[in-house]
Amino acid sequence: MTSAHPSPLWQPDPEGIARARITRFQAWAAEYHGAPAEGGYAALHRWSVDHLDTFWKAVTEWFDVRFSTPYARVIGDRSMPGAQWFTGGTLNYAEHALRAADTRADEAALLYVDETHEPRPVTWSELRRQVGSLAAELRALGVRPGDRVSGYLPNIPQAVVALLATAAVGGVWTSCAPDFGARSVLDRFQQVEPVVLFTVDGYRYGGKEHDRRDAVAELRRELPTLRAVVHVPLLGTETPEGALDWSSLTSADPDPVFEQVPFDHPLWVLYSSGTTGLPKAIVQSQGGILVEHLKQLGLHCDLGPDDRFFWYTSTGWMMWNFLVSGLLTGTTIVLYDGSPGHPDTGAQWRVAERTGATLYGTSAAYVMACRKAGVHPARDYDLSRVRCVGTTGSPLPPDGFRWLHDEFAESGADLWIASVSGGTDVCSCFAGAVPTLPVHIGELQAPSLGTDLQSWDPSGEPVIDEVGELVVTNPMPSMPIHFWNDPDGSRYHDSYFDTYPGVWRHGDWITVTSRGSVVIHGRSDSTLNRQGVRMGSADIYEVVERLPEIKESLVIGVEQPDGGYWMPLFVHLAPEAALDEALLNRIKRTIREQLSPRHVPDEIIEVPGIPHTLTGKRIEVPVKRLLQGSPLEKAVNPGSIDNLDLLHFYEDLANKRR
Repeated sequence: MTSAHPSPLWQPDPEGIARARITRFQAWAAEYHGAPAEGGYAALHRWSVDHLDTFWKAVTEWFDVRFSTPYARVIGDRSMPGAQWFTGGTLNYAEHALRAADTRADEAALLYVDETHEPRPVTWSELRRQVGSLAAELRALGVRPGDRVSGYLPNIPQAVVALLATAAVGGVWTSCAPDFGARSVLDRFQQVEPVVLFTVDGYRYGGKEHDRRDAVAELRRELPTLRAVVHVPLLGTETPEGALDWSSLTSADPDPVFEQVPFDHPLWVLYSSGTTGLPKAIVQSQGGILVEHLKQLGLHCDLGPDDRFFWYTSTGWMMWNFLVSGLLTGTTIVLYDGSPGHPDTGAQWRVAERTGATLYGTSAAYVMACRKAGVHPARDYDLSRVRCVGTTGSPLPPDGFRWLHDEFAESGADLWIASVSGGTDVCSCFAGAVPTLPVHIGELQAPSLGTDLQSWDPSGEPVIDEVGELVVTNPMPSMPIHFWNDPDGSRYHDSYFDTYPGVWRHGDWITVTSRGSVVIHGRSDSTLNRQGVRMGSADIYEVVERLPEIKESLVIGVEQPDGGYWMPLFVHLAPEAALDEALLNRIKRTIREQLSPRHVPDEIIEVPGIPHTLTGKRIEVPVKRLLQGSPLEKAVNPGSIDNLDLLHFYEDLANKRR
């Protein structure tokens, strides 16, 4: 794997390395905690996993984590699942998120941008005031530590205020974006039985207004545990009968009261995509998220008070929670509520320009769409403040790396490209951004600190420069404390620990290279296996979608009842393109020459579109199940898909092939 791109695409300069917070952290940890002073990131990472308790103690000291009750020990039982972190210690996540209000009251904590692309600031003092007011009102409504508070909200300041106020009272936050239909929301919220629902009357997307009042009425009918509904009039409608008005709950000016809760007290519930059943309700802790996000954002992303952090996301994706945690580092966070491509494909770059973003994060799919559409970000927009472009959601193809680098290099910019990979399950990254390491094309820079990330073969042996299962062999503080309604922990155990006992298996194929970088090949549960050779679907998407005629693709490997193996490639064509003999041959030739003859599909089939989860990931396993003969209602949870009609095409195809 390491010979494909031997020289780095990007190398941090000596001044940048010296200036990076992770460099200063290493020097400090060497002086006070026995970390290695020499050997750079590799040595620091080794120390962080070999001395897990000392490393995490150092993180809490470096970031001045305030324990109102001191902890007895950093980590007691290390078993997975069930590791115990900072036992006895109490703290509050929201208190840490609002600390910058003490010294930077009049500076922007939030920059809110809608499709007009006009940034509107919310200062630290105003954010703190609204959180204090809303937290007091939640307490008056009877919300107590452990109660669930839900949001059916877009990426707007009110969502951030509601999350922080919930955390301030020790409640448990959970949210869905308003483009989710009522059934999808109920599949999530009914599991956790919220006592309060924050909701909008509608949202704006793609230049249109979308009224959600009927969906909200259905949520109110179907969530019997609700004691209060709070109306956010984004489209300007009247407060419905029996609901409370947002402005009346956030107009007072009390000092926020932060409930001091145990380190492992639940902070929020996130949901798996739920493509093949009810979404898993994943519970993460106040303390675990606090220290993991301080490490990830403050050290790996190198964020601090002078930065502006913009990641394109919705409240239905873990990246929104991750974005909000930018406040922990004193960073101004950018909330963009709108279509990623309105009024044109370059929309996100315009938002980065208008907000002065220093770290801008997006999806690999958006980067590739910009490349195909002929967008020239650094030429067409003033992106001089952007130091880093991050991508996640799916592997960034090598062409994406090259395109981003070349586009910025033309304007003389030295762009750090941070492709990162993690999961909703830990609300963080297993591997990705390191400001002091080079970037190689198609590779994530390194595993994250405190994360013993390895690639294992089927017998549980670590492999280097070979494809294997992504495993994590030590506990991380942000691993779920449990799943909701999983009293014996069996669903949690079966999700990650049934393959290698006591070791987290994530479900991705990866290569750990001999230079310490990481390559992601796609999901291992939809792995292609031709003649015993395992292949990741991402490798095929990368070469196929380079062809201008292909808008998007989906490859599935289907084990046949007779022992055979059928590997179709589904292609969604660009406008005006036709799947004629010439294009068919070019697709096959491209795959054969750039990957291998084994990767050439058995059939190439034009489709009206590629189905995705609500957070934009292509769905492979449900399509595979349909092609194996499962009925639609058993193959997929319909509420988890962006366009259910597309799945009927694959269902019909399966029926015709029988």
